[in-house]
Order: sequence, then structure tokens, then C-alpha cells
Amino acid sequence: MRIIDLSSPVDASFFEPDPVVHEILTPAQGAVHMSEEMREHFGLDFSPDELPDAEFLSLDRITLTSHTGTHVDAPSHYGTRASYREGGPRHIDELPLDWFYAPGVVLDLSGREPGTVGSDELKREFARIEHTPEPGEIVLLHTGASGWVGTRRYFTDFVGLDGGAVHLLLDLGVRVIGTDAFSLDAPFTNIIQRYRESGDRSVLWPAHFAGRDREYCQIERLANLDALPAPYGFHVACFPVRITGAGAGWTRAVAFVDDSRPS
Repeated sequence: MRIIDLSSPVDASFFEPDPVVHEILTPAQGAVHMSEEMREHFGLDFSPDELPDAEFLSLDRITLTSHTGTHVDAPSHYGTRASYREGGPRHIDELPLDWFYAPGVVLDLSGREPGTVGSDELKREFARIEHTPEPGEIVLLHTGASGWVGTRRYFTDFVGLDGGAVHLLLDLGVRVIGTDAFSLDAPFTNIIQRYRESGDRSVLWPAHFAGRDREYCQIERLANLDALPAPYGFHVACFPVRITGAGAGWTRAVAFVDDSRPS
């Protein structure tokens, strides 16, 4: 069994519209911090000098959004309306774990100009790989955008799905759709330009807004999809971090490939 990492890193040196702030306390600084915390919260006096090498443990403080790095979007991310259930859309901590470990299918959407991909293009890709996604399978979109991770281009040069393409996958029983791009929708610049030209509100984030009427999750900002040896025949694990009441949770997405199986 081979494990392929499908995750992009959280890196404070990368360009991000919402910058990552990463503060590192060294083991020596961690000793001082621990001493101060023990005194404040537990009334204990303990000097860092009593520790070997006057060091305790390192500590990382990170400020970032739950949509930084590889993450799973919950239905509550798409809006407050959920026409498919009473009580509103579910948050990331409320979703069943069996959604996030399943057979995977990767579709090649690379080499296209920024914009949207429709249902007809997905059907042509199904025919090319000789496989139509089955209920519960996790569909991954290889757009090639992960090659620009860490740069401004990562946020402007990729393709997303239109509403019809999302509904096609959901009609097939898919509950989790992933992409190696910043968004499952087209780039913001592309969406706004098409909206200004047409005045058609249906072009505004149709992939996300489809989640107001159909319950499903997205995995955004995947990586290494070109390392998968075949379009299907592998499993994906993408369990989201359990953040109470959140619209998304980070994930270390991986693929499990059984190289002993015929391709």
C-alpha cells in the first residue's frame, strides 16, 4: 500500500489574501512561557533554570482562516439557508466521518483557460477514463492550479465548476468534490467580469451556492493530483479537523494506492 500526500502546506511565506501569521516560541522561550502560565493559573513557582538546558517545549502560535491550506468546506459555509433539511445547514463538526474515506476518482481538467467547466465536459472526461463516479465516491478535479501555490497566480489562474456540473456529480451520489485550485468555483476575477458583462446572477459562485439546495462538501486547495497513478482504483482520506460550529476544517488529505492491484 502506497500513501500519496494530496495536501498543500500552510506556509506563512506564501502569498495569501488573508495572510498567515506564524509565531514560534523556541524551547527556551517555551520554558519561560510555561513558568509564567504555571504561576498565573496554578499558583506554582517553577524557574526555567530548573529544567535541563533551561529548555521546555517549543510552541507555535498561528493566525489563519479555516480556508487556508487544504481544507473541507461544510454546508454551513455556503449560506444560512438549507432547503433540504430543517434546522439549517450542518457545520464541519456535525458531518459523518464516512463521507471522508471512500474510493476516489480524479478528473483531468488541466490546460484550460480560467473559467468554468460544465456538465458536458465532465461527461466527456467520464468517457475518456471509462468510469462514471458512483455513489459515495470522492471526485477530485486536477486543474493544474497547485503548480502556482504560494503565488498570486494561484488565486486567478484556474477553472471551476458551473452549477450544472455540480448537480451532475450530486445526482450521481457524490457527496464530496475536491479540487487542487483555490476554489471549486471559477476565480473571483473571472466571475465578476462575467457578471458585469451579463448581469446574470447565476454566474455568481454557482458551485458554492448549489450547496444551499443540496448537502455536499468541497475539498479545496489539494495538491499532487498528478501523482495518482490512475483515474480511479484508489481510496481518499480527508477527515476534517473538528472545529465546533465552523464552516470549514483543515485536512491532511491523502490517497491510498494498492500497487498490487491491476490498473
